Amino acid sequence: MSRSLALFAIGLIFGGGAGFVTAAGNGITFDGHDHGDPAHHGGGHGEMAAHDHSQTVSLAAGPDAPSVAIQLHKDPMAGWILQVTPQNFRFAPQNASAVDVDGEGHAHVYVNSEKLARLYASWMHIPALPGGAEVKVSLNTNSHSALLVDGQPVEAKITLPAGEGS
Repeated sequence: MSRSLALFAIGLIFGGGAGFVTAAGNGITFDGHDHGDPAHHGGGHGEMAAHDHSQTVSLAAGPDAPSVAIQLHKDPMAGWILQVTPQNFRFAPQNASAVDVDGEGHAHVYVNSEKLARLYASWMHIPALPGGAEVKVSLNTNSHSALLVDGQPVEAKITLPAGEGS
């Protein structure tokens, strides 16, 4: 029985690795879509032109303007749990890559300025972070444009103390 489990675990490791290598070789990224395929940017459905992560949508400041706060919680087993608390903004995974609607979209999660993932909910597990790592979360529109309020990105950052990585 234990030999079967060991072989199963080995198969999972090698299968997962082969899957990641295949995906990376075909332009698939951890943000959930293939940047080389126009259909994944709305172009295949006539909803919108291919999205550009450098575009922005600016909203006026005020009591109804979106904002975001984040916290990192140490996971007792391994890694960290990221808590994202948006205000005047809702996650709308069903509208990803579709037409923008004020106050809805998704978030992008960065570790040390490298994009880690696209986020459609308030919680995310991060398997490991080096000590001193900066975690940033930005709010983005359905069309993937950065969301700005009064010309400033709607984002939150937190830096782990140097000795607290895992």
